[in-house]
Amino acid sequence: QVQLVESGGGLVQPGGSLRLSCAASVRIFSIDVMAWYRQAPGKQRDVVAAITRGGSTNYADSVKGRFTISRDNAKNTVYLQMNSLKPEDTAVYYCNVEAVRPDTPHRYNYWGQGTQVTVSS
Repeated sequence: QVQLVESGGGLVQPGGSLRLSCAASVRIFSIDVMAWYRQAPGKQRDVVAAITRGGSTNYADSVKGRFTISRDNAKNTVYLQMNSLKPEDTAVYYCNVEAVRPDTPHRYNYWGQGTQVTVSS
């Protein structure tokens, strides 16, 4: 019912910037929270940033002041602007959305395929 397509990952030097995009294709669901997670090799998947439909945001301490999450509700798309990138930011970044059926209280989480971000000189 919900398909997520991510883009924008790549190789960047320390101090550089990247912008990730995640477009959600929905049918009968509405989307509430949209978020970005990341997972480095051998590590668990952790939330990086999240944003509600109304625009409230939350960030992991490690990215505050450097990353900005935003969304376009009309396009069902969430973005992650990443500035001042550090080698520690290297990971696979995953889009996650919380979808709700409009006539029920049921909520579901969907994941994107992941996009590799590598920060290295």
